Amino acid sequence: MTQNYAQDAQALLQLVGGQSNISAVTHCMTRMRFVLVDPAKADVAAIERLPSVKGTFTQAGQFQVVVGNGVSDFYNEFTRLAGVQGVSGEAAKEAAKQNQNPLQRAMTNIAEIFAPIIPAIIVGGLILGFRNVIGEMRVFGNGEQTLTELSQFWSGLNSFLWLIGEAIFHFLPVGITWSITRKMGTTQILGIVLGLTLVSPQLLNAYSVPTTAPGDVPFWDFGFAQLPMIGYQAQVIPAILAGFTLVYLERFFRRITPQVVSMIVVPFFALLLSVIIAHAVLGPIGWTIGGWISGIVSAGLASSFNVLFAALFGFLYAPLVITGLHHMTNAIDLQLIADTGGTNLWPMIALSNIAQGSAVLAMIFLQKRDTQAKEISVPAALSCYLGVTEPAMFGVNLKYVFPFFAAMAGSALAAVYSIATGVVANSIGVGGLPGILSIKVPSMLNFAVAMLIAVVVPFIITWVVGKQRGLDKMGAVDSVEADTLQMPTPRG
Repeated sequence: MTQNYAQDAQALLQLVGGQSNISAVTHCMTRMRFVLVDPAKADVAAIERLPSVKGTFTQAGQFQVVVGNGVSDFYNEFTRLAGVQGVSGEAAKEAAKQNQNPLQRAMTNIAEIFAPIIPAIIVGGLILGFRNVIGEMRVFGNGEQTLTELSQFWSGLNSFLWLIGEAIFHFLPVGITWSITRKMGTTQILGIVLGLTLVSPQLLNAYSVPTTAPGDVPFWDFGFAQLPMIGYQAQVIPAILAGFTLVYLERFFRRITPQVVSMIVVPFFALLLSVIIAHAVLGPIGWTIGGWISGIVSAGLASSFNVLFAALFGFLYAPLVITGLHHMTNAIDLQLIADTGGTNLWPMIALSNIAQGSAVLAMIFLQKRDTQAKEISVPAALSCYLGVTEPAMFGVNLKYVFPFFAAMAGSALAAVYSIATGVVANSIGVGGLPGILSIKVPSMLNFAVAMLIAVVVPFIITWVVGKQRGLDKMGAVDSVEADTLQMPTPRG
C-alpha cells in the first residue's frame, strides 16, 4: 500500500522556502534533490523532524532530503502540491552550479569527466588484482609455483584477461577525450578519434619511451620540421588538454562557419588542428605536468615525512568528500598508475570509506532499540562498506558529529599503517571492503591489517562516546529529541 505523503510534502514545500525559492527539483533512488534560489531559507532542523524525512545534507550545490525507498511517491506528491515541474538529474546538476564557488565548479567538472569512465577503471583494477593472484602468488608446489605455472587453463585465462586490462588502461585517453566531448556537448565521435590518435599502434608505446634511445624514436619528417611519433598510453593530463582543445576548436569553427558547409569544415579543421597541437605541443607539456604531479605525490609518500602526510590525508579525506575536492584524486591516482605501475594513494581512500562505515556500525549497535534510526544506519553502513560513503556521512555521522571525527581518526591511523608498510594498489577499485581485490599481492596482508584498524578504531571510539552520551539507552522518541541537541548538519 502506497504511503500518503501529502502532509509531509506540503510541510516540506513551506520549509524549503516555498515555490518561489525552488530553482529546480529532481530525485534519485532515496533522496529529493533541490536547487534552491536562497539555500539559507531552508529550515533544516524543522525539515529533519518531518516523519518522512531521514536526514538532509547539501552537496555540489544541491540541498538533498533523504526520504528512503518511497522517494518516487513523495516526489510525485510534492511536485503536484507545489505546482513545480521536475527536471532531469543532469539539468538539476547544471542549475546547482549557480550555488557553487569557482573551485567547487571546477571540481564538479572534473568529477563529471571521470564519472563515466570510473566503472571501467574499477573493472580493470579487479582484473589486474585477479591476474596478480593467479600469476604471482606462489602457493603451490611447496610454495614455488603459481596457478598459471601449474595449469594451462589459468595461464590462458591470465593472458586472455589482459585483453580487457590493456583496453582499459593503455587506451584510457580514448575514454577521457570521449567523456570531455560528451560533457561539453560537442561531437563525441571526434573525441573518440582524437583519443585513438594518442594511442595508435603506429606510435612508440609510452611504456617503451624510457628504454628507447633518443636516436631510435620514430618521427614524422615534414622537411622543415620533425615530430616524434610518441604514444600517450595511460596518460591522463595530455588527454585532458587535447580533449578541451578539440572542444573549443569545434565551437570556434562552428561559430564562424556558414551552416551550409559546417558538416565538412567544422569536424575536419577541429580534429586536424587538435591532433597536430596534441602531438606537437600539448602531449609533451601534459606528460611533463603529469610527471611532476606523480613525482611530487610519490616523493611525499616515500619521504621521511610520509607518515605525517598519510595521517593528514587519512584524517582530511572525508571532509574533502563534503567539499567535492576529493574528485581530484582520481586524476592523481591514474597518473601514478601510468608512471609507477600502481598507486599508494587509493588504498588510503578505501580505508577512509571503511572507517566511516565502521562508525555507523557502532551507531547501529548503540541504537539497536531505535527502529527509525536503523532504517537509515543499516543501509548506510552496507553502502559505505561497498564504497559509497555519502549516506553514512550525511545520514548518520555528521548528524551526530562525534562518529564523523571517530571515523577520521580511524582513517588516519589506518592510512599511517598503509603507507608505513608500503601498501600499493594495482588501480582504483571498489572503495570499501572489496577494495582488497585491487591491492597488489605482496601488499594484501598489510592492507588487511589496515582494514582491521579502520574497522576497530572508529567502532570503539564511537561506541565509547555514544555510551557516555547515553545513546544506547534511547528509544526512537528519545533519539529524535536528542537530535535537536546536536550540532546543526553541515551544509556544504
